[in-house]
Amino acid sequence: MTEKATLAGGCFWCTEAVFRRLKGVHSAVPGYTGGHVPNPSYEAVCDGSTGHAEAVEITFDPDVISYRTLLDVFFHLHDPTTLNRQGEDYGTQYRSAIYYHDEDQRRTAEEVIAEVNASGVYQDPVVTEVKPASEFYPAESYHRDYYERNRMLNPYCMIVIDPKIRKLYQDYGDLVNVRD
Repeated sequence: MTEKATLAGGCFWCTEAVFRRLKGVHSAVPGYTGGHVPNPSYEAVCDGSTGHAEAVEITFDPDVISYRTLLDVFFHLHDPTTLNRQGEDYGTQYRSAIYYHDEDQRRTAEEVIAEVNASGVYQDPVVTEVKPASEFYPAESYHRDYYERNRMLNPYCMIVIDPKIRKLYQDYGDLVNVRD
């Protein structure tokens, strides 16, 4: 049996690249959610008029990796204290958000946020939104597996995504699939 988690942590190329490497994750699909426009395009999401965030819909096996562990990785590998921004990527589409699929996920998200705030690991408070999951629109095909297809071609992959992948291996190596 699998479950879904929907997370927005800045650029979906980064989020997808991280989560697809974890044991128990069957898929990590980049897309758009949280807005008011059906079937948005990348260009429309980027201009901020749709209200959507770049997000990743993760299908995972909770017997292999827990939702809480997914959230631990999520908070460890992006800055949840910057509003509508991750590094040089800015705009509402880059907001930090957790779109929960049931009440257990909502409670877990709120608990983890409280723990992260109490830990002092970040100087500023977490601004991650916690909202019910709504319609998820998969991104255009050229966004899927972007890092794997472009890691040596696109400087963004080398400058922004590579450090996240290295941090994942360093801090969560036991959770990473052997194939990666």
